[in-house]
Amino acid sequence: MRKKPPRTDRQKDVDMLYYGTGISDLGTVLVASGAKGVTAVLIGGSRPEVITDLESRFPDSEIVPDPLGQETFVQEVLTYIEAPQRDVDLKLDLRGTAFQRKVWQAVQMIPLGTTTTYAALAALIGHPKAIRAVGNACTVNPYAFVVPCHRVLHSNPALSFGHHRGNDRMRPMVARELETLRKKNS
Repeated sequence: MRKKPPRTDRQKDVDMLYYGTGISDLGTVLVASGAKGVTAVLIGGSRPEVITDLESRFPDSEIVPDPLGQETFVQEVLTYIEAPQRDVDLKLDLRGTAFQRKVWQAVQMIPLGTTTTYAALAALIGHPKAIRAVGNACTVNPYAFVVPCHRVLHSNPALSFGHHRGNDRMRPMVARELETLRKKNS
């Protein structure tokens, strides 16, 4: 039997990301995961758009289609979009700066069907003057719906329109969450 040639350092360090996609009434959903958990949940207008978004966010990763391996994750996100009765619960591999991860972890604590402001979130994480930085962390959040930045609003809603990537797709989720909770409690 022939021995395989030794792997180069570059080959050893390649970050493999596997993805699957699905279609919701809000758009195409892509879920990608690596060895440590889900690295991205993206939403866009088409499959090529979300794949391009994934590639641009992770330029040093090898991106591999894996529809069967990601099917459970994709289905959980699609179920949430259709009828958000509970938060999406996926093991995440939070990739970002220490500040971004702190913001995203705090955002995950916002209950279903409720909202907060960038200012309140900044105060909660101990950085009351970092309102814009909190807004930026929400804008670049690659974990749509799982890290529910759609629940974080500008104090003046007129100023926040279009602030998030895919905001027009995510903004209806707060209303859907409220409607689902209302039906559940009636």
